Formats: sequence, C-alpha cells, structure tokens
Amino acid sequence: MMPFFSGMGMVLMPAIKELGYQFPKVHTNAEMMAKSAIASSRMFGFDSVVVPYDMTCESEAIGNTISLYEDSMDILYPTIPEKMWKSMDEVQIPKNIMELGRMPLVVEALKICKKEAPELALGAWTLGPFTMSGQLLELDILLKGVFKQKAKVEETLDKITDMIIKVGQAYQAAGADFITLREMGTGTDLISPRTWKDMIQPRMRKILAAWKSPKVLHICGATNLIIEMMADCGADAVSVDIKNCLNESREKIGNDNLLLGNFDVFALPCKAETTVEEAVAGIKQNIDGTVDAVWPGCDLWPDIKEENMRAIVKTAREYGSKPSPAVGRL
Repeated sequence: MMPFFSGMGMVLMPAIKELGYQFPKVHTNAEMMAKSAIASSRMFGFDSVVVPYDMTCESEAIGNTISLYEDSMDILYPTIPEKMWKSMDEVQIPKNIMELGRMPLVVEALKICKKEAPELALGAWTLGPFTMSGQLLELDILLKGVFKQKAKVEETLDKITDMIIKVGQAYQAAGADFITLREMGTGTDLISPRTWKDMIQPRMRKILAAWKSPKVLHICGATNLIIEMMADCGADAVSVDIKNCLNESREKIGNDNLLLGNFDVFALPCKAETTVEEAVAGIKQNIDGTVDAVWPGCDLWPDIKEENMRAIVKTAREYGSKPSPAVGRL
C-alpha cells in the first residue's frame, strides 16, 4: 500500500495538546521536539517522524537573534526580527556551526526519535542555499545580485552550500533515515529556468552528492518548467508543491523517477469549510496525478481537523494500493 509520510514539518496540535505542551516550546527542547513529532505520527498513522520544525536554526547558530514567543499559547514559529548581515561581503559561516545555537538540540531530538520510535522512518531536512540565504540576509540582496553581482552571489551561495552539506551529514550521522533538501524559494514564479540551471542546479548536485541516500529534493511554487532538471540533481525523489501539474511532471521525468506530492496543506486538512468528502476527493486527485507517494506540498499546518487528517491518510493507503509509475505495491 502507499505510505503516507513527509520530509517536512509534520507536528500537529492534537498531539501537542495531548502532551500538555505549548507550541512555541517544542522548538527549544529536544525531548519536547522529539516527543511531539512521534506523538503526531502515531496519533494519525503517519509512516515518518520529522524534525526540526522551523527554518531559523542555522540563522540563529551563525549569530542572529530570533524571536521564540515562548510565553504564547498560539501557533507561532520562530522568526528573525533583524538580520545582522547587511551585505554579501559579511557572510562568514562558523566552522563549528553544529555546536552553536539549537543545532545540538536538533541532533539530540533526532537521536531520541531514533531510539523511541524505531518503527517510524526518521526524516530530517534543511533549506537549500538560495532559500537559506533569505534566513541570513534580506532576500532582495540576493535577487538583485543575480543580475548585478553574479560572481558575488555565487560566492555567497558556495559558502552556504558548504554549511548545508555539513548540517545534512550531521543529521544523517545522528540517525536520520532520509533527508530532504528544500530549495523552496527557487520555483519558476521567482527564478527563471535559465538562472535555475546556471546557479541553483550545480549546488543541488554538490549537496546531494555529499549526502547518503535516501534523499529528496523539494521546491515550492511552480516547477513544471524545471522538473527535468530537478530529477537530474542526484536526489532519489523529487517533491513538488500545489502549483505543479502532476501529470505534466510525470510525463517530463518519466516512470523511473520517484515523484512525491503535493496536496494543499491548508485547504484539505485544515480549512473549516472543507468536508471529509472533499479531503478524500483531493487525495484521490493527487494519486490520479501519478505520484508515487502522497506528500504535503509544504509543512503541515499544525491546527488540523482531525477527521479530515484521518481520512487523508486512509485514502492514501487504500486508494493508493495500486502500483504507481515508479513503485510496485505489496
């Protein structure tokens, strides 16, 4: 049968509430992070457990102050109020990045998950260099630099690429069974296919070549125009967002490549007006789009409707029991 899993954030509020945690605190405590990930997966029958949850860990480790909102009862992810680097010339990555900020905490959470939930595939992820640059610098610096300071942009991306390789290797050494590279901000609604080929693809290849399999490449936004290049980066699977036409993606990458995607993480499991029947229909449409596994198009939003989430998982298992283009089913 088709598995239901993700390589991105999958922490859900019903599990957090059952554990008696405040949402903002699961980002700052290894045991809370691990237990909330495990509880979310076990409660809804997911096949993977994934940490971390937020995108600011590396930025914090290099020295940025982050807002954690630890006294809040709301669903608030850490943010970066102000980035300390104002230009690409200032970018210097500490050699001991894995010892700084919350990086050791994420490694510890992975080890706890591995020990406490051996039945679940353990996933980790990190941002790609272009998307990561937006956590370290104001993104418009890079976007403008693509046209005016290409060599400086490439130098900056290379520094970040080396950091990402190191982070991913540390996560794998801590026990991650698979890893996702999320170059989220490089869809063709933001970057041209030519720029993607020249500037993004070589770094995807370098990172993925340095990591062990299984490894997934995920990009948000529109990617049909670059899906063939994505499939030629060295990942074991490509993951796409809701802006993709799945059938077109499949036609372009063929039946020998794993395609993961791409249900709407708000409309199907969270939106108040979405009925169980509509959630089921959405997942069936997903599977009919020739995916090899149903994946969310991005991080799951934690405040789900429980009945919709359970129906989504059940539909993926039952309706996806047939072989997909690249995968036979047991």
